[in-house]
Amino acid sequence: MARYTGPRERIERRIGVKLGLKGERSLSPKSATIKRMYPPGQHGKKFGRRPSEYASQLRSKQKVRNIYRMLEKQFKNWTMAAITTGGDASRALVRRLERRLDNVLYRGGFGQSRDQARQLINHGHILVNGRKLSIPSAEISQNDVITVKESSKKSPFFSSLAPQWLKKQQPPAWLALDPDALQITVQALPTMEDSGLEPSDVASIIEYYSR
Repeated sequence: MARYTGPRERIERRIGVKLGLKGERSLSPKSATIKRMYPPGQHGKKFGRRPSEYASQLRSKQKVRNIYRMLEKQFKNWTMAAITTGGDASRALVRRLERRLDNVLYRGGFGQSRDQARQLINHGHILVNGRKLSIPSAEISQNDVITVKESSKKSPFFSSLAPQWLKKQQPPAWLALDPDALQITVQALPTMEDSGLEPSDVASIIEYYSR
């Protein structure tokens, strides 16, 4: 599947919000979002006009889409599905986004960024209910158990690196983390509050695609 491979901090500078796309580096003084939090390009420092309603909706869409590291086509399809199913479209969209396998790994602490979590999945290290699943966008269900393949536990990443931050990880209430067993259990469905997203951003996305 295609994915964006360009500079991730450039995305944050363009949107004007820190999205934590580079894990620990996003908090480092070396981060470009700390040194230059203004749009890239020769006119980046110039004060812009007040954005229109459409521009605000577009910014919200770009912000959330990049948080979950999705390309435009898939993000649009997921949003349209949430709109057409009836009920609360905002809640339906957030619930789908949060239950992506790469996001669950990130929330559980297996990866310090969603990109890193996606790489673990693509390389075949992750099991869902005992079976290997190599699709980052796969939707995880309540009561699913996510573990690391036994042979992968011996790798330097899972034996030495991951334990350094897993012990400190505080996953959201809908996930239960066992850092010693390298196991994440989905014990409930995520809510808007669990996602950390601004409800106004999600509402703007629904309005953007409902035009």
